[in-house]
Order: sequence, then structure tokens, then C-alpha cells
Amino acid sequence: MCDCGPNGGPGGGPFATGRELVEFVLAAHGGAVAASPVPNGGLTATCQGCGASFLLASFVQACPECGGVHAVSPPRAADPAAIQFAGANFVLPTVP
Repeated sequence: MCDCGPNGGPGGGPFATGRELVEFVLAAHGGAVAASPVPNGGLTATCQGCGASFLLASFVQACPECGGVHAVSPPRAADPAAIQFAGANFVLPTVP
């Protein structure tokens, strides 16, 4: 059983907001969800940091203009309004 439900493990679940949602999706299923493609070719997004338009093609992605990190959870992957912003100082973790 996974910890993805709204009352599952730490991080507020798939309906959290802001940085909490980004961190939840980054950790979901050992990090496998974050890099997975968003269904139906992704979501049209507007960066909540700089205002640039971009395609959110994976569940966690940085804005190509300013690097602002955005995420959407799988249960809400069809709703552009569900895209959350981690905040101006959030940086994606690097993979060693």
C-alpha cells in the first residue's frame, strides 16, 4: 500500500498546496512520480514566479525562464488550476 492518499504519509498528500505539494510529489513512490510524464501531453502552465508560459510535461518541473519549480499531483493532472508553485527560493534536488 502506498502513502499517496490524503491521510497517508507525510507531506499533506496529493491535495496539498504550494511547496508542500511539490515536496510531496517529489517524494511520491520513491521519486518515480516526479519525472513521469503528465498524461495527454502535459498542461499549459503560467509560471507563478515570473509569469512565463510553459508546458508542464512532467509532474514536477522547473520553469525554463526562471527555474521556479511547479508540480501537479496525479489525481489532479487534468486541471491546470491545480499546478502548485514551490516558492522563489526552492531548488530541485540534484541527483548524484
